[in-house]
Amino acid sequence: MSQTVVDIPGLPDDVEVRRSTRRRRSVTAFREDGRTVVVVPQRMSRAEIVPYVEELVGRLAARERRGRRTDAELQARAALLSRRHLDGRAVPTSVRWVTNQRRRWGSCTPADGTIRLSDRLAAMPEHVVDYVLLHELVHLLVADHGPDFEAWMSRCPRLLEARSFLAGVDHATGHGLRVEPDDTEPPAPAPDTLF
Repeated sequence: MSQTVVDIPGLPDDVEVRRSTRRRRSVTAFREDGRTVVVVPQRMSRAEIVPYVEELVGRLAARERRGRRTDAELQARAALLSRRHLDGRAVPTSVRWVTNQRRRWGSCTPADGTIRLSDRLAAMPEHVVDYVLLHELVHLLVADHGPDFEAWMSRCPRLLEARSFLAGVDHATGHGLRVEPDDTEPPAPAPDTLF
């Protein structure tokens, strides 16, 4: 294995540091299963690691705060998508983010008009979130995934691209793959990478 976990006393429980034999000069951080993972070069000492961890954990948290959409914004987006693609026919009573959906991207209860989207979508591209939101809005009109459902969904812009994106994410997570920069190439500068 090219990575080993480093025990560094004093770090929060939800932060894991890994040394990588393939990483030469950069330090990167990403979220994985509710944890923050920081990957450092093998040669880096524990004392050198701590400032990088503090910096990258702070950057990730700031980026997530900036990118987090509120329930009110999600409700407004649902209303716009309904008007734009469903002739205003789908009118949910509530639309909100939830943290308890790990196998589904979204769910809808037509009986009470509620829609819930997994918070895993929050960091995904807007067209992907729109696709899942529209999918759940269509369920307010059609209960199953039959021809009527697909006819409504055909109005969704970038439909195939969004479905492919989510299929790729499902495949990767189902096979234990992580979304992590490739250590074999010099990483491009990113908000969560330090050199």
